[in-house]
Amino acid sequence: MTHRQAVGLMVLVTLLWSIAGVVTRHLDSARSFEVTFWRSFFTALSLAVGLLAWRGRGLWTSLRDGGRWLWLSGLCWAVMFTAFMLALTLTSVAYVLVTMALGPVITALFSRIFLRFTLPWSTWLAIVVAGLGVAVMFGGESGDAFTLAGVLVACCVPLAGAANWTVLQRVRQQRQVDMLPAVLIGAIVSALITLPLAWPLQASGHDLGLLALLGAVQLALPCLLVVRLSRHLPAAEISLLALLEVVFGVAWAWLWAAEQLSPNVLVGGGMVLLALVAKETAGLRKS
Repeated sequence: MTHRQAVGLMVLVTLLWSIAGVVTRHLDSARSFEVTFWRSFFTALSLAVGLLAWRGRGLWTSLRDGGRWLWLSGLCWAVMFTAFMLALTLTSVAYVLVTMALGPVITALFSRIFLRFTLPWSTWLAIVVAGLGVAVMFGGESGDAFTLAGVLVACCVPLAGAANWTVLQRVRQQRQVDMLPAVLIGAIVSALITLPLAWPLQASGHDLGLLALLGAVQLALPCLLVVRLSRHLPAAEISLLALLEVVFGVAWAWLWAAEQLSPNVLVGGGMVLLALVAKETAGLRKS
């Protein structure tokens, strides 16, 4: 896979991730932790069926022999799947999304500390501009919903993401380590954690259909693709491109949920896109 193909596939991943917001707006009765539970449940079900059909007994071998890196990555996936929804119950969407913009910075620092990677200046510049862009998009819409607990929980998302991308980079040269089952581990752990918080379950048949779509298409497929892409893209670049999820999510809400775009959203989204395009253009010129 060429670098250009890997970047294009990562853009597709963020496009799939971004449909969560607009789909959940069409739910009838499922709310909060029940959404997270059913989404994680259907993610685990999709992954179990898919990986069993693809790997057969090799799936159980991978789970048994995966070692610490597989289970650490699985724990990171579980935190990423769960902490976002928990943070939304404690503080505003704006604070959560601005906090998630710290992901590329934390990932870059983890890569430098734990992997001894030296990032080019273009990557650092793109991280700063894109992070400022997300802050501009939502900085004026926070209101009075700030809570320290909510922000601290929201910080778990970029921290777990940065740790996960770093772990995937760490093992990408060890072809004998199969990291795909880590997504399955994360989905199962997330479902088990959120089930008590989601009880009693109230989702309608309509809701279950939409949540099954989220589990299979919005989480299972793109997360498997990210594991595959970790062999071709640096951790910092994966985290930076993942900010497109915020831009795409706003676009879906505008197209399909009739939400109005404020000037802040337009300016901030433009900054994110400009930073990513400039970064990838610089990379192509260097190649």
